[in-house]
Amino acid sequence: MYRFLIADDHAITRRGIKELLLETYTNADVVDVMDAGTLLNYAIKENWSLIVSDISMPGQSGLEMLSELKKLLPKTPVLILSMHSEEEYAIRVIKAGGHGYLTKDGAVEEEFLKAVATILGGRKYITPSVAERLAMEVSHDIEKLPHELLSDREFHVFKLLAQGNSTGEVSAQLSLSVNTIGTYRRRILEKMNIKNNAAIVTYAINHNLLS
Repeated sequence: MYRFLIADDHAITRRGIKELLLETYTNADVVDVMDAGTLLNYAIKENWSLIVSDISMPGQSGLEMLSELKKLLPKTPVLILSMHSEEEYAIRVIKAGGHGYLTKDGAVEEEFLKAVATILGGRKYITPSVAERLAMEVSHDIEKLPHELLSDREFHVFKLLAQGNSTGEVSAQLSLSVNTIGTYRRRILEKMNIKNNAAIVTYAINHNLLS
């Protein structure tokens, strides 16, 4: 019997995924949770055939959650289903050990179920566009864009700043001190060679990173 663990902070999304899985895998056990902390707690207590998770939930960032999951449960596959575009997170997710990345806007039922079946079959599910980007990175045919030089945590802070949040607001959202967020901000500005928050917003807009 397959056992699925779903994590998403939107109840409607969780319900839709659960119903879709149960329609296809009628005898499956499907559990859903709404935040990263609860996901980690459930993940380590039971054996799961597949974890399906959003990347943006209350508490720990999605990439940090994924990295921790892979350390604790290296053999448990994780499929990320996110509102963010592939350009933003797909490569990072695959490199962090994820078995697949689908966007909520782009994924249709057939593709989602194909991804699930592929992963349950022991393979990773990588869309053609992500495969192309991975190939280009491996062959070093393209230079990294400035935001691709950021660590996963720095990129998360970058995204929040680009959305217009102040350092204090980012601090509250991530439960980190203002000084720590200030340090991340300085690193971001240095690595990307930009001067201020306005430049962060402009860069994000120009590179379609505000979804």
